[in-house]
Amino acid sequence: MDMVKLRTGRVLADYNDPYIVAEVNSSHNGSVEVARQMIDAAVAAGCDCVKFQSWSAESLYASSYYKDNPISKRFFTKFSLSPGDLKGLAAYCREKGVDYCSTPYSREEVDFLLDECGAPYVKIASMDSNNLAFLRYISRKGAPIVLSTGMSTLEEVRRAVETIVDAGNQQLCLLHCISVYPADFESIRLNNILGLREAFPGIPIGFSDHSLGIEMAVAATALGAALIEKHLTLDRSKIGMDNQMATEPDEMKQLVTSCHNTHMALGGRERIVSESEREQMKKMRRSIIAARDLPSGTVLTENDLDAKRPGVGIPADQLDNLLGKTLKQAVRADSLLRPEDIE
Repeated sequence: MDMVKLRTGRVLADYNDPYIVAEVNSSHNGSVEVARQMIDAAVAAGCDCVKFQSWSAESLYASSYYKDNPISKRFFTKFSLSPGDLKGLAAYCREKGVDYCSTPYSREEVDFLLDECGAPYVKIASMDSNNLAFLRYISRKGAPIVLSTGMSTLEEVRRAVETIVDAGNQQLCLLHCISVYPADFESIRLNNILGLREAFPGIPIGFSDHSLGIEMAVAATALGAALIEKHLTLDRSKIGMDNQMATEPDEMKQLVTSCHNTHMALGGRERIVSESEREQMKKMRRSIIAARDLPSGTVLTENDLDAKRPGVGIPADQLDNLLGKTLKQAVRADSLLRPEDIE
């Protein structure tokens, strides 16, 4: 596999410039207008994708649960978006030049996401990593899959991967994820990105970040994360599901910039000296100088020579090659030696 090609043509791969997803979840509070404002904020921040969640009260919980928790049903109904809302938001994303995706919680929502909204991939929530029948259904749709691994043991992740691949879908990206909102730094264990990469060679590994701040996303980029997913909100002070751990627009823009800068700074593994550094050599490296006044005919010894800036003369590493050589002309103390001074 090695990489995942989204339906837009964008490639997800380890150590690529990370694909950055603004996770909206329910921070729109059921308002399409707020959701559109969040898309605008994600675009302004430089995100590659805006991801919603396709749940409804019916696709989240069994009806028996609501008999005991009637307030929950009203809550989930209020904060969900209708299929028509989601399709309109997908069109708005296309208009704004940003990818649209959503996390489906039922087979009907999977079909709608791919067939009606044209999402470039399907995001599978951590809670469905052991929902094998659902994984098989999504896999057989043939679209790329991004699977979060929160709450999963390595064996459960392995079983999920095998289920997806055995169903004929090899376009899979795994996200390291801690399903706590917010996740404290001690629990995040970013080196699990490396562990997943080792356990599942050829599958790109990303990071779904539930921590506060931008540091973990930047650090994950330094570990080669193919995709970074981060919750977005317009106002963290408002009460809502996961809203208090979400990132406000200015901080999201800083995250996007910092992740891209980190990727750019990583560069390649080969050791090179850039042209800029070669110019610095002239200022910062040392050249061989006369340690004292040296008359013409001096046979050079180590005590006759030293090295000081600038680096425009005979390089310091050539000092041993000058020992025993004879000066053709006098050189004043603290002056750079030149090749023409030596026989």
